[in-house]
Parts: sequence; structure tokens; C-alpha cells
Amino acid sequence: MSSMESVPLGRSGLRVSRLCLGTMIFGSQVEEKAAWAVMDRAVELGINFFDTADVYPVPPSPELWGRTEEILGRWLRERQHPVTVATKCANRVGPGANDVGGSRKHVIEACEASLRRLGLERVDVFYLHHADLGAPLEETMEALDRLVQAGKVHYLGLSNFAAWQLGWAVSVVAEKRLARVTVVQPRFNLLARAPERELLPLCQALEIGVCPYNPLAAGMLAGRYRPGSEPPAGSRFAQGDYGRMYRSRYWSEEMFGVAEAVAEIAREVGATPAQVSIAWLLARPGVTAAIVGASRPEQLDDTAGAVGLNLGPELLDRLDRLSQPFL
Repeated sequence: MSSMESVPLGRSGLRVSRLCLGTMIFGSQVEEKAAWAVMDRAVELGINFFDTADVYPVPPSPELWGRTEEILGRWLRERQHPVTVATKCANRVGPGANDVGGSRKHVIEACEASLRRLGLERVDVFYLHHADLGAPLEETMEALDRLVQAGKVHYLGLSNFAAWQLGWAVSVVAEKRLARVTVVQPRFNLLARAPERELLPLCQALEIGVCPYNPLAAGMLAGRYRPGSEPPAGSRFAQGDYGRMYRSRYWSEEMFGVAEAVAEIAREVGATPAQVSIAWLLARPGVTAAIVGASRPEQLDDTAGAVGLNLGPELLDRLDRLSQPFL
């Protein structure tokens, strides 16, 4: 087993690898056997931090809710590897009026359901998947605190929260002396730099860890797509409404321009575009770990090369300037 550098998750004693394995396509685009091969390879590479959610796999559908956690749970039982597991709640995972959101009832029941699927007594990091909770934030944060006090959750996280929403959550926690927020999970990459404006500086000031998802902009920054051609069938950009969402985020001439410039820098330093994009992200102040997905083990071999790739101030500055329009 290789030893990838581990770092503290925010102002906590929990140490995690600089790459985190995202599992959201396990059980849809990636069947179970292939998912096991990816997880086995992650551990071999020293990636000991796995991220999932109760609503996975994507695109979400009622027939599949919870399947990714079940796959991860079977792998954990079989392999017995000491990995740090993060999961999430708040998205709809059932037909009932209370099968969604941030009510005390849903947050606690969703955590217990995730633990059952994962086959765990406690989960290391439990995130709210988004900020639109349909419940008073005090109620939601108190429910999370109960889970920590009950020993079902070790650390709390917030995903897809804007800076002002994080600030509000932190003030509720301080006022009521609840379990603190340890980590946030924003969508952040060279083509989506908005978190640098307010979210990242706030996290640094409060010593909250940052684990960005979508570090390769759904493969755009890995050089997988070509301007002027349709996205290949089976790719994330080609999947119905889900694909349309990704195209609205990342499919533009300007973005293809940045992807091409990243590929050029990769050639200069003898690395791959994926490695350069992730190395840039890991060099941002306050970023703890980048969440990387893979449908095949060799894709992880590529992204793992980003850890330890030192781009130096000149290239980092060049990448900053290139991606300035997306700040």
C-alpha cells in the first residue's frame, strides 16, 4: 500500500489523504465488480478517504436510491480496509413528505439508513448535501449535533453551501454550542472559481476544511472533449437532463480554450491535463483534498500523479490568469 500524504481535515484531529475517492457513479455507470476494482486501486495508491451520499448513484432515480452506499458497504465488510467514509443527506430518498430536507426527523432517519446500508456503526463525516433544507437551520444543526452526541457521526460537513449560508450555520452552532462544522464541499475547479471569492477565505479564517468536487469539470479539464463535436454517448454530458445541466455549466468556447491551455502546460511539464488541473486545485490556499471519480482503476493512477506535482509560482500564476473569467 502506498502512502499518500495525509493532512488534517480543517481544525480537527482527523487526517485524510489529499485525494478523496468520489463514488457517485457506482451502481449506475459503473457496475459493482468494476467499482470494487476502483476502490481496491484507491487503497493501493494511499487514498483512504471515500465520499458517497444516500441519493447516489447519479443520475438519481427512485429505483437506485442508496445503491452506491450498499456497494461501498459490501466492499468495506469484505476488505476491512481502514478508510474514512463521508456520506450526505437532505436530497429526496423516498416518496414520503418527510423523505427529504433538513427536518430533525429526516436528518436522523437518513443517517441511520445510511449506516445500515454501509454496514457501519458510525460514519466519519456526515454532510448536508445542499442548503435548501425546508426546515429552520437551528433544527437541522441541532439534529446533526444529536448524531454527534449519540456517537453515530464523528464530524459534520456542508456541501453546496454559499459563504453566507456557511456563516449563518456557523453562527447558529456558536450560539447554541452545537458540534462545529469541520468541512465544506463546494463545486470548484479552473472553470468554476466562485468559491475563491468568499467561501474559501471564510473557511481559512474559521479553519474549516475544503474538499472540492468536480475538480476536472466533468472531464472537460482532462481533455476528453473537443469543441464543435457532440459529447460521446455514455459521457456525463450526454445523459438527458443531467447531461444538459453539465453542458450548461461547462460547454462553451471559452472553457474549451482553458482546457486547451491546460493541455499545453501539461505537455510542458511532462504531466497529463488531469494532473495539472488537480495540482492547481491542491495548491489553492485552504484546500484539503480533491474529490476524484473513476470508472476504471487506471484513471486513478493518472489523477494520483497530481499529488506531489509542484507547478511552481509561474505556472500557477499562468493558470490563474487563463481561468480569470471563471472567478
